[in-house]
Amino acid sequence: MAKKKASARKSKPAKSAKKPVKAKAAKPAKAKAAKKPAKAKAAAKPTKAVATPAPAKAVQKPAPVEAPKKAEARPQKKGAAIPAPAISAPTRRSDGWGGPMPDKPLPRATKLPSELEQLTKREMEQVLTVGARGVFGEGQLKGRLIVYQGFPYLEVIGRDKRELWFLLQGPDQEVLPAYTEHRVSVAGLIKKHHNYGGTIDVRKYSAKKLESAEPAAEPAAEEVKLRLFSPGEIETISQPGMSVGQRGYATLRGRLELSGDEYYLVVTNHGTRQQVAFTIEGKGQKGLKKFVGEIMVATGVIEKTTGWGGTIQADVCEPRAPEYPPVARDSLELTTIEGASSNPKTATVKVNHGLVVRLPEKQGHVWSIEPGAAKRLSLREVNLEPQGPVREFFFTPRNPGVLDLDFFLAKTHNPMQVSKQFRVTVDVKPLEVVLP
Repeated sequence: MAKKKASARKSKPAKSAKKPVKAKAAKPAKAKAAKKPAKAKAAAKPTKAVATPAPAKAVQKPAPVEAPKKAEARPQKKGAAIPAPAISAPTRRSDGWGGPMPDKPLPRATKLPSELEQLTKREMEQVLTVGARGVFGEGQLKGRLIVYQGFPYLEVIGRDKRELWFLLQGPDQEVLPAYTEHRVSVAGLIKKHHNYGGTIDVRKYSAKKLESAEPAAEPAAEEVKLRLFSPGEIETISQPGMSVGQRGYATLRGRLELSGDEYYLVVTNHGTRQQVAFTIEGKGQKGLKKFVGEIMVATGVIEKTTGWGGTIQADVCEPRAPEYPPVARDSLELTTIEGASSNPKTATVKVNHGLVVRLPEKQGHVWSIEPGAAKRLSLREVNLEPQGPVREFFFTPRNPGVLDLDFFLAKTHNPMQVSKQFRVTVDVKPLEVVLP
């Protein structure tokens, strides 16, 4: 019987060896040993059998080894930054690209959107106008296909001869770059959401290869021909930043001024940093010195090289009477400032009276002010005295207050290249009311 009980006790630890050793399993073994001291030797053997598999299990468990691996892997997933798409444009594009950019890194589309209503003639004019946005509808555009940062764009010449770029989307987006520098006609959903273009979901397209620009007799004869500018084009050329690179035959009206040995015609925004002026060249510039400061009409070949002017190959220059007489200064109290120093100057003027600022100029440069400052201080006249030369600004302020007036000496056809700056602090006093 003692042998049977001993074998039964030996079989119990064998079952417990399959499960992990717990603290509760050790207590009953000690309690049985305390109650039956006669069988202590038989109970000691199973305890050894229970204790031996426990360290073996602990060695086989990979849990303590896996725990640091998981802890190391988590920070790598959380801390890893998502790389920016390689084709996305920077915040400030230094390459001069003005067209729209794709919202997604790879805007491939396998399904085109549903068709909308056709664009009207007025809406198509808005699509081809720089600055107009918010036009959506079905339409057709023609232009030159170019590739920018891996995406096909349709370069279209707008209403005022300025470029517009439309990103071509849809299932054919991967095929269209093969037609680079081709004449492409695209029909689909046009979305004008950018000042200089938008997107087109292409439904149909056709491409025609441009003819090679080889020297030929007929194209050379066409290039020599000059087209006559229309009144609308003349008005556009006279505005700052418009129609750069245009060349044609027209008549311009403006104020004649002199810079060194060069005569130029100020067309618009006289005396401000948005002034547009054209240098007079050719046979028409003879005998113009006695008409400096007067209104002049020049007829000839006009070429606008920058946003603020260009040249006129004048055939004829004729003086004209001014549209309005100069302001009478006899009844005004004038405050005069002469010379441009590095230190700012102050001036006190009464409302509805005059402020005169006289500044010396140098060849190829013009004194000018901001258009907003000219409006606040009521700039009335800007006169050039060839002796010196000296430029005179005449103001008649209408509203009391203290204003800082900045003058910039910049190049004639590029007011952004400033050579010198001069500031005048103007204190405009209200009129004194004398009670009877």
